[in-house]
Amino acid sequence: MHNRQTIQELKLSYQQQLANQMVTAVVVLDKQLAIQYLNPAAEALLIKSLNKLYGLTFTDVFLSTALNASCLFDLFASGQEFTNSDVILEFIDGGRITIEVTASSVEFNDQNHLLLEFKQIDQQKQISNEVFQQQQWESARDLIKGLAHEIKNPLGGLRGAAQLLNKELNQDQQEYTAMIIEQADRLTNLVDRLLGPNQLPRMTEQNIHLVLEKVHQLISYDESKGITLNRDYDPSIPDIIFDEDKLQQAILNIVSNACQVLDHKGSITIKTRIASNQTINGKRTKLCVQISIIDNGPGIPFHIQDTLFYPMVSGRQNGTGLGLSISQTLIHQHQGKLSCNSRPGHTEFIILLPLTLTNNKEKLS
Repeated sequence: MHNRQTIQELKLSYQQQLANQMVTAVVVLDKQLAIQYLNPAAEALLIKSLNKLYGLTFTDVFLSTALNASCLFDLFASGQEFTNSDVILEFIDGGRITIEVTASSVEFNDQNHLLLEFKQIDQQKQISNEVFQQQQWESARDLIKGLAHEIKNPLGGLRGAAQLLNKELNQDQQEYTAMIIEQADRLTNLVDRLLGPNQLPRMTEQNIHLVLEKVHQLISYDESKGITLNRDYDPSIPDIIFDEDKLQQAILNIVSNACQVLDHKGSITIKTRIASNQTINGKRTKLCVQISIIDNGPGIPFHIQDTLFYPMVSGRQNGTGLGLSISQTLIHQHQGKLSCNSRPGHTEFIILLPLTLTNNKEKLS
């Protein structure tokens, strides 16, 4: 029969082994909120080993989080377990993750400790947000298209009536009908832009960098902007299938917007990479071409980031809010995805285009 000490040692051994096998990240803190234990899943999540973090307090590791020291000390006092399904952990070194956390009070070696269980939910949250934003964008686009058609039809009649009236008036009075015709044409042009591209893409297999070089040249011709343009290409990317004109227009819209925001100062980087296991419009895609347009401007106002690709939404005072909406439509026609991450000093638009292995497996090998 095992004595009491042997049973206790076996119990501790099993507890440690079970914790080490868990896919949930486990962090144990003492009464001073110093880290006493991390299981391997927690080491992988925090990208640091127990040896490096042992003895550091929670606030030494995390710069900003809803799990503040006051909240954790209260848990010691009350012993009441709590769960939060949306917590952002921001590390001292600048990284950040979104987690679901369960915090509870446990007794270990006759002392109270805090047991924190972390589950990273960045990917699930991103997919959910993308699906919601895609649905909202499609609804907004359909609404705008319906309104645009309703406006365009009477505009044509108005312009025709002004042309007929123009023949019956003298030269002095014709300036009024000319103004009506001019404004009707202007509104018709705006409505056409709201309706977006109305031609199906002409897809051919090409090198993506040829399009990016054309965009670079077009922007470089305007030297008065005083903006530094950088290129960071991956030359190993194989040819992909796309419509050259439409993709060029989509990228040019984004780069032009960045130039206007930077206002004669700053830099723009156009970068290409191969990305694996990406989610595009709710579907998992094994391989993609990723095009990033990065600027070091002031960033996009937070309150419009979720609706940035909707028609008529703009962060600039004189912006029409059509450029990014058109880019979104053009990328969508390529079965791709356009997204944006922005904060002051760093705005990155990311275009993902599926890479078909059947056409390119020899080039990738």
